[in-house]
Amino acid sequence: MTTAPPPAEPRPAPAWRPNTPADDLSATVVHRQVATGLTHSGGAPLTVHLTGLGGDAWETAVSLAGEGVALVEVTAARAVTVRAEWRVPCVDAQAYWTPDTSSARWLPPSWTAPRTVSLALGAPVACLIGTHDRALCTAAVESDAPVRLGAGVVEESGEFAFTFEQDVTPDGPPMRLRIDLGGRHFAAALRAVTDWWAEGLDHPGVASAARMPAYSTWYSLHQDVDAAVVERQAALCAGLGIESIIVDDGWQTADRARGYGHCGDWEPHTPAFPDFAGHVAEVHRLGLAYLLWYAVPFIGRHNAAWDRFRGMVLREMPHLDAAVLDPRHPEVRAHLIERISRAVEDWGMDGVKLDFIDLFATADPPPAPAGADHATVHEGVRRLLADLDRRLRRTRPDVIVEHRQPYVGPGLWPYATMVRATDCPLSPAENRQRTLDCRLTAGPLAVHADMITWHPGQPPESVAVHLINALFSVPQISVDLGAQTPEQLATLRFWLGVFRHHADVLQLGSLEPSRPDLGYPQVRAADEHTTVVARYAPFPVALPDRDGADGPGTLLVANADGDPVVLLTAVRPERALARVQDCRGEILSETVLDLVAGVNPVTVPTGGLLTLTREH
Repeated sequence: MTTAPPPAEPRPAPAWRPNTPADDLSATVVHRQVATGLTHSGGAPLTVHLTGLGGDAWETAVSLAGEGVALVEVTAARAVTVRAEWRVPCVDAQAYWTPDTSSARWLPPSWTAPRTVSLALGAPVACLIGTHDRALCTAAVESDAPVRLGAGVVEESGEFAFTFEQDVTPDGPPMRLRIDLGGRHFAAALRAVTDWWAEGLDHPGVASAARMPAYSTWYSLHQDVDAAVVERQAALCAGLGIESIIVDDGWQTADRARGYGHCGDWEPHTPAFPDFAGHVAEVHRLGLAYLLWYAVPFIGRHNAAWDRFRGMVLREMPHLDAAVLDPRHPEVRAHLIERISRAVEDWGMDGVKLDFIDLFATADPPPAPAGADHATVHEGVRRLLADLDRRLRRTRPDVIVEHRQPYVGPGLWPYATMVRATDCPLSPAENRQRTLDCRLTAGPLAVHADMITWHPGQPPESVAVHLINALFSVPQISVDLGAQTPEQLATLRFWLGVFRHHADVLQLGSLEPSRPDLGYPQVRAADEHTTVVARYAPFPVALPDRDGADGPGTLLVANADGDPVVLLTAVRPERALARVQDCRGEILSETVLDLVAGVNPVTVPTGGLLTLTREH
């Protein structure tokens, strides 16, 4: 059974039409075909079919940008909606990858409705992945304006169709479409996309604390925060190698109902935080950076600002006891900038956590109202974040700013230093997939895991599994550190030490997740000296190639699977020193291994670490 009836006859493109002003019966429709100069896996030239809705005053240009990569650019003399469509043979395809972690990694049918990507929602890139993690086709556009992306299997022909659609105007940027048929590992293909997006970008850089383990109050304390509780957790953090603390919802209200009716004024709840600046100074004295949470778009019903801004909202959300502000109004932006910047200017914070930016994105935004100084919502969002960034950096040039999935696109990179996986409490596999998806398209930003928490009764091995699933990101810990057993604390201390000691290779090394269709059961990161492999399923671990005597000499294997037998595969005999540690870092064995060409079993307990030092 399918969720849509089969077509009466073959159709040349996904069966959907654009949701644009040009989509009406009187609109001029112009079709053109563009030869890309590429050849797909079936051996035939790749042709892109372009459709212009709204006029014929548009031109195209095609250039090659590397082996197997073409750029298609569309410019317009008058406003037009441009749709680009092409197909590749769906041969050996395993998964369809997008930055939207919530979507399954299946091969959707071509009649699936497109997803809309905008400045505050998603990133305009997609990848069809085949066997051996090879990218069959990777496509991306360079746009902050809304883009509609469709893709799926064409049932009649066994092909996979891609569709990218965008509005192009004379005073706006052109449509720039990048198509990659080079057949590299999908992570390398996506890394090339982020390099393309980053061309000419002047990012302010990432403060060192943003790449070190952090603590969040959300899962551990929720809204039950006050100065004494935060300082108590901060003191415990300092002894574990945690370098920053993020105080989440609750600092601005005595309400504990988990709604957003008390967001918008952004005044501290003084009984809980009577001297915010003094409190921040105490956390600094303990050695931690301090970040404060803001639900940026919300104006709550129980705030003084409600009456002032109620006529300047995109939509009301009664179930949240709040409304979403319209950033096209200069008064809205000025209010938010003034309130948020106080965290840094008045209270001495090191940064801010900007939550819910994606809620500014809306499929049907109202027309620009009276008093607005921007026509579109995404222009208002950009102006808000750009002006806020300038204001914050005026006081603290190295300010830390957290964004979160799904607002992960390159248009927001200049206004953030880190991006966090969206909420998935007590779901280590989901945290793994979300952090890796972020890593693949995060560009210069540090990627943080969703807050890591666990049931008080979990054994230390399970705690280690949670941490290993976030190994290739920055961990945010969110448990009551004062309530942990000595074994849980020992596990936390050991693995946070691994994060810190190997931060360069884990966060900045060459990243290769495997099998996205299976949720990345094995992941590796490498630099010129070290390779780190995390094992989430009982798959063999291949020793990295050594091009010469000075090739990668150290291999770390973190075992998050229940099977303790790790199979190392070598291409030739060699000797190596093997050290095995349990989840708490206790050394279980140190031996010299004579590795044979082929399979070599090594016992590494669940939550443990194998360090293999290879002889030159």
